[in-house]
Amino acid sequence: MTMSPAWYLRRLSRMGPQEVGGRVADAVRRRRWRTAPPAGRPVTGARFTAVLPAGALAAVAPDAAKRLVVQADRLMAGRAEYFGVERDDLVDPDWWYDPKTGRRAPSGYAFDVPYRSEDAVGDIKQIWEPSRHQHLTVLAAAYAVTGDERYAERVAEHLRTWWAGNPPLRGVHWISGIELGIRLLSWVWVRRLLDGWSGAAALFEGNPVALEQIWHHQRWLAAFPSRGSSANNHVIAETAGQFAAACAFDWFPESARWRSGALRSLERHLRSNTFHSGLNRELATEYHGLVLELGLAAVAEADAAGVPVPATVRVVLLRMTDALAAIVDGRLRPPRQGDADDGHGLIVDGAGTDRWASLLATGEAVYGRLPWWPAAGGTDVRTPLLAALIRSYPEPGGAPAVRRPEQRPVHFSDAGMSILRGPGEIWCRCDGGPHGFLSIAAHGHADALSVEVRHDGVDVLADPGTYCYHGQPRWREYFRSTLGHNTLQLDGADQSVSGGPFLWTRQARSKVLVADTSDAAIGGTSRWCAEHDGYGSSVHRRRVELIGARQQVRVVDEVHGPGRTAQLAFHLGPAIVAELVGNRAVLTWTRDGEDRSAVLDLPGQLSWRAHRGESDPPLGWYSAGFGRKEPATTLIGTGSADGTQGFITVLTFRD
Repeated sequence: MTMSPAWYLRRLSRMGPQEVGGRVADAVRRRRWRTAPPAGRPVTGARFTAVLPAGALAAVAPDAAKRLVVQADRLMAGRAEYFGVERDDLVDPDWWYDPKTGRRAPSGYAFDVPYRSEDAVGDIKQIWEPSRHQHLTVLAAAYAVTGDERYAERVAEHLRTWWAGNPPLRGVHWISGIELGIRLLSWVWVRRLLDGWSGAAALFEGNPVALEQIWHHQRWLAAFPSRGSSANNHVIAETAGQFAAACAFDWFPESARWRSGALRSLERHLRSNTFHSGLNRELATEYHGLVLELGLAAVAEADAAGVPVPATVRVVLLRMTDALAAIVDGRLRPPRQGDADDGHGLIVDGAGTDRWASLLATGEAVYGRLPWWPAAGGTDVRTPLLAALIRSYPEPGGAPAVRRPEQRPVHFSDAGMSILRGPGEIWCRCDGGPHGFLSIAAHGHADALSVEVRHDGVDVLADPGTYCYHGQPRWREYFRSTLGHNTLQLDGADQSVSGGPFLWTRQARSKVLVADTSDAAIGGTSRWCAEHDGYGSSVHRRRVELIGARQQVRVVDEVHGPGRTAQLAFHLGPAIVAELVGNRAVLTWTRDGEDRSAVLDLPGQLSWRAHRGESDPPLGWYSAGFGRKEPATTLIGTGSADGTQGFITVLTFRD
């Protein structure tokens, strides 16, 4: 996917004067660096002191260590999966190769590489992901818990080939700041976890090539921060990675300046990226997890190095942790909202470790769990390591007391999210919040007033997910479209207007009118109502009731304004089998060996059809993770929305 001149004009229109000025300065610097790249000074006497405290590794649970070693052995055999693509070539990887398309990215000056073009480069996510070096943190962790030097030696081999094949400013791995930031964080943890290995110092602080790479990564990040309308999760990754490196690898004349600048940026952007309620402003839940992981990792480095951290940083991370505990369902799954690309800030665990349980376990270790928190369950490697580095909260004489929620929050007014809960583990997310974050809302979807309903953790009315970013524009458009969510579309148009794969030129504005979410779990009724203005002269208003005594979710859609053609979509999860007769669908599925069922009574004014696994145009799909999709049933009702009566949908769960 390449960007047209019209796209650049649309993108420019979403920037303010300060951002435009900054980008012009970036362009000038890139041109200058083409012929006169920056150069660091030789480093002597470097020592690594940011080691794990005594006893940290002993706190790793045996089952977590076992999962880690299984994963590490798979990596030692050269096998891994990235975004649904299985690889078996990672014993000696080609760092520029995309196995999905078979293409190899071109070399040359980094900022000349057309990384958005799949024809020229391949799938850039497939190329970038292994070079985040998070598989190396897994191998290094396996060495730390077993003492087996095979893991350490493989890490060293990969780092040396990567450094040799990716000199500063050459090729695809020097294009995007988020990649550099996460890679730096991985290197910090690799060095920490390899500290007991005899070759660790020679690989890092005693290696001029490593020192050059670490210096150039930090110099790049200091020169090209994500700006203005792009200052979303990317800038958090950039600043967290640079801060971590400047703390742990404080070997350069610029280290103190880089450290203080990165910390100021991290503090500012953590606040700006997070609602006061603790939810991430991008309203894309996986990025909530990414930012929380990055923030905790940054604080761990600060505490390991004895660098004071503003109290606001710890407060934001505390609120994010409490918010996560509040929105997960009974199986610890958070909402599937907005974009998701399987991005992680720090990985030291084996496959099968639950990401969200791990974050809640770390929150419990650092902040203490509240009585209403769900039980995290399970074990992981990362939690005891982070907890060994991060100082307990609150610090004596440090941050002011923060009032944490005495009961589980159910309505996040600033984010426009409400979680309705009923008996039988009924969980329902209602979306009446902003379209996205900043002027481009890069990771938002056209999903205003959508609902997501689960029963005991099973997607019944599902958010279909994301699937892809680059290279497949039809699929990108579908998965973030209005028709691709459980909401109402008018006249075949999205509520918000897309200007490109990460750009919205007009954003629907939503307003929550009612959020009474207190009674359903004990047999009463929770009520929610919101509206949005995305259809110009017509206003879409939706009411949702969760009637606990009936185990029933009732949805009423109204269109106030001129008559329009309506399409009402309900996407079912991949585990759901649907039998549609007229305007009634009988839904069946199995959970833990037990048969479950529900009845979905659909508005009779509309003509209903079931769609599954269709590609022209795309309809009837579910993406469990980035790069993966599978057929799932979507029910579409079509008819006239004349404003005289509402469309009533009733989902009733059977005992």
